[in-house]
Amino acid sequence: MELRSSAPSGQRRGRWSGVPLRDRQALRRSELITAGVTLLGGPEGPSLTVRAVCRAAGLTERYFYESFSDRDEFVRAVYDDVCTTAMTALASSSTPREAVEAFVALMVDDPTRGRVLLLAPEREPVLTRSGADWMPTFIGLLQSRLSHVSDPARQQMIATGLVGALTALFTAYLDNRLSATRQQFIDYCSDLVLRRAATH
Repeated sequence: MELRSSAPSGQRRGRWSGVPLRDRQALRRSELITAGVTLLGGPEGPSLTVRAVCRAAGLTERYFYESFSDRDEFVRAVYDDVCTTAMTALASSSTPREAVEAFVALMVDDPTRGRVLLLAPEREPVLTRSGADWMPTFIGLLQSRLSHVSDPARQQMIATGLVGALTALFTAYLDNRLSATRQQFIDYCSDLVLRRAATH
């Protein structure tokens, strides 16, 4: 008689071997977020259901609801994770070109992340507020790099204009509406930031 494991696919026996109990929930949450990025940033648009996320992560719905109350909370958590990763990369860059290259590496070389950050708020109503909430954070980071501009109001306007322009450029690039090569795109975005910052 053949004995079959009752564990769902991906939840093989020993999966958590060696992981302290107190760390397992955080690890499961991380695996769910990773699956969520892939599904939310899919090339055909979001195809994210609780069941699809659990299947992609190899976890049961029990573990999903261990960390998230519902799909909406999960979608916001996925978006926040991508935004936090982007902010960390940008904040650690010492020059405008480094910042652009870091952002391209994160959001264009791995387009699922880029689609989560820039396209998902247009397709997921639950992210409308999240996108608006994160925008001042990105603007504030850029504004903090404009220390040579003495007027705070001008700093804020320059930073807001640049974030708007760069958002439009990256969105068009991810949507394949620009024919520029990767290098042309980096060069143009870097020059844009440098020109706008230097002329004020």
